[in-house]
Amino acid sequence: MSEILLFSAMSTATVLGFGFLIGLKHATEADHLAAVSTIVSERKSLWSSMFIGGLWGLGHTISLVIAGIFVLLLNFQISEQTERTLEFCVGVLLVLLGLNVLRKLFQGGKLHFHAHEHGAKEHAHPHLHESAEAKEPHTHHGFSFSPRAVIIGMIHGMAGSAALMLLVIPTIESRSLGLLYIIVFGVGSIAGMMLMSLLVGLPFHFTATKFNRFNHILQGVAGLVSVGLGLFIIYEKGITEGLFG
Repeated sequence: MSEILLFSAMSTATVLGFGFLIGLKHATEADHLAAVSTIVSERKSLWSSMFIGGLWGLGHTISLVIAGIFVLLLNFQISEQTERTLEFCVGVLLVLLGLNVLRKLFQGGKLHFHAHEHGAKEHAHPHLHESAEAKEPHTHHGFSFSPRAVIIGMIHGMAGSAALMLLVIPTIESRSLGLLYIIVFGVGSIAGMMLMSLLVGLPFHFTATKFNRFNHILQGVAGLVSVGLGLFIIYEKGITEGLFG
């Protein structure tokens, strides 16, 4: 009896460990990185970039858990048509996010100085804020809550829930274990996106003050990539896969 219980525990641990690793990998998908990059490009702090990734992962996990409750506990079925529609919405979202970054770049910015005291010495350094950003409450390190990141994560989570359910349902007999798998998967996606947001935020962080022109070029690239990938997803789901056919 003890051997059976040990085997069961090892199997459960293996399934959950696998879910965490898949969640980490899930964060590296192109559409996820493109969406988060458009927000991270506006952040100058690495900690803030990681925080944005964590918020995206939180929203992603919330959607997956809600979908898991409907599918695993209430036997709700996610159709292929619904999956294509949600993926199409992700494409539209990427286009809007990219256009928003480009809009802010074309609008220009406002240059001002921050004064700081270190002991008996006082110094000032310049900051360039986008015109839209200048109207917002300012935090020197840019570390503020972003509901936009949570909402974007939730939309991506809804779009990816169908594929995840197709993976979980056939392989996991216990509904409670299936729901726990989804939660662990979500934790993995949070960790993975925090790491990827840190890596994506590095070039924006190091070019934010001394290489302002190059920083704007990077933001423009992030916006164009997001728009391009969004248009590709819209075409693939809407035309190639016959969403509107």
